[in-house]
Amino acid sequence: MDAASVVIVVLQAGTVLLLAPLVAGIAARWKAWTESRRGPPILQPYLDLAKYLRKETVVPRGASWLFVGAPFVAFAAYATISVILPIVTPYPIPVAPLADFLGGGLLFGLAGAVTLLAAIDSSSNYPALGASRSVSFTAFAEPTLIVVFFGVALITGTNNPYTTNNVLAASFASYVSPTHLLVMAAFFLLLLFETGKLPVESVGLSELGMLDDGRTFEHSGRLLGLFRWNSWMKQFLLFSVFLNVFALPWGMLSASTVPAALANVVILLGKMLVLVAVMVVLEATLAKVRLFKVRDFLALSFSLAVLAVFAFAVLGGA
Repeated sequence: MDAASVVIVVLQAGTVLLLAPLVAGIAARWKAWTESRRGPPILQPYLDLAKYLRKETVVPRGASWLFVGAPFVAFAAYATISVILPIVTPYPIPVAPLADFLGGGLLFGLAGAVTLLAAIDSSSNYPALGASRSVSFTAFAEPTLIVVFFGVALITGTNNPYTTNNVLAASFASYVSPTHLLVMAAFFLLLLFETGKLPVESVGLSELGMLDDGRTFEHSGRLLGLFRWNSWMKQFLLFSVFLNVFALPWGMLSASTVPAALANVVILLGKMLVLVAVMVVLEATLAKVRLFKVRDFLALSFSLAVLAVFAFAVLGGA
């Protein structure tokens, strides 16, 4: 790799690491405005992260190495995903061939699995309850994600996210095809669930039914701060995939230079502000649902993804 390529790789990874808390802070502030509250400062996630990293870490008696190692494994998984997706460049960066859509989905699954195992390893009832509830929902969410990636692969003929971005950006017919529109709708519904934006009858730091908070209930100090950072990175990555691959594949500069990559960071942030505004409005206006109704919501997302595949079989992607 030449010097410019190395800088772009570092820039893409740094964009996810450093801007993920900012997007979370903006979302929390805007949500507070819809509820007639002043809300926390936009930079509050950075302050919280600094506070967690300064605090002492307490490990429950009897917990194994998995309890301590899980947040680091999840962090490594999200950091790897950050350099294989089209986030600040529409062309593959040198390390992008490490994985495709399926590989990225497996890394997301790895991060979620080690978090669940750490919750169980804590030997506490509350994290185990959060883990069991999370698994019951993930059983519906993971198949949806796989079918979504399969559906978009049918349109573009590949499972590479960069190729998908270029094909959809260049072909308006492919973008407005029933298969792509259904896949995009299914992924958006899944996005609401995965990022905790689905309004449910519970309160808890934008976490769906206290599931994420429950799983990390026994973690503290640096480990808890790392889990918080992981959740912000996951949200940022899912937003990036939805915007740059599915919903708004246009706008990124194709020049393989550092200034173009920096401009793409600004463009991505602008796209995210629009998406955050839409999700905040939806969260504030939609009626809250009972926790056990979340399965019905995920079943709808899965049905749309399957319908997209049938649409391609019938219409041929037209």
